[in-house]
Amino acid sequence: MPDPMGDLNYTWPFLAAAALGYFLGSVPFGLVLTKLAGHGDIRQIGSGNIGATNVLRTGSKGLAALTVLLDGGKGAAAFWVAGLLGPDMAVLAGGGAFLGHLFPVSLKFRGGKGVATALGILIAACWEAGLLACLTWLAVAAAFRYSSLAALVSLAVAPAYMWYLADLQRTELAAFLAILVFVRHHTNIRRLLKRKESRIKLKP
Repeated sequence: MPDPMGDLNYTWPFLAAAALGYFLGSVPFGLVLTKLAGHGDIRQIGSGNIGATNVLRTGSKGLAALTVLLDGGKGAAAFWVAGLLGPDMAVLAGGGAFLGHLFPVSLKFRGGKGVATALGILIAACWEAGLLACLTWLAVAAAFRYSSLAALVSLAVAPAYMWYLADLQRTELAAFLAILVFVRHHTNIRRLLKRKESRIKLKP
C-alpha cells in the first residue's frame, strides 16, 4: 500500500481509486428507490436511515430486497473494477465505497449503517469469507431475531474468516469495515444492552 503522503506522481492512481469508490458508494439507493416508488423521502420514515431495514418500513419487501442487492452490489463493483488494476487498488476502492455509503457528501454525510455494502465488499474480496459472513448473519438473525445483532456478529467474525481464507491485506479491510459498522450501530448496541431493540418481524 502506498504512502498517501508520498510523491503524488506515484500515489495519484491510488487516491483516484479511493475517490471513485467513494462516489460509487455514496449513491443512496434506498432513498432513490423509495422516491421512485412513490413512498417519499425515506429519511422521514421510521429511523430516518437510508438502508434496507428502514426501507422495509415502507411495507415493501421487494423494495427492501432490491436495496440490499444494490447497496451490496456497489461495494462489490468498486472492489472488482479497481481490482483489475491490482489488489491495492481494490482494497482502497472497497474502503472508499464503504465510506461513501456511510458518509455521502450529497446527503450531508448522513448515510446508511453499511451492513449490505460491507457484505458486498467482503464477497468481492473473498467470496468464501463473504459467504460465511452472510451465513453468520442469517444464523444469528434466525436464532435471536435481531437484525442489528446479526450485523454486529457477522462483521465481528469476518476478519477471522478473511484471515483464514485470504491474506493480511484483505483481513485488514474486513477489520476496517467491522470497526465502522460497530461505530454506526452504537445506538443499536445500547438498545440491545437494555433489551429495547426491535426484533425482526416475520409476519406483517
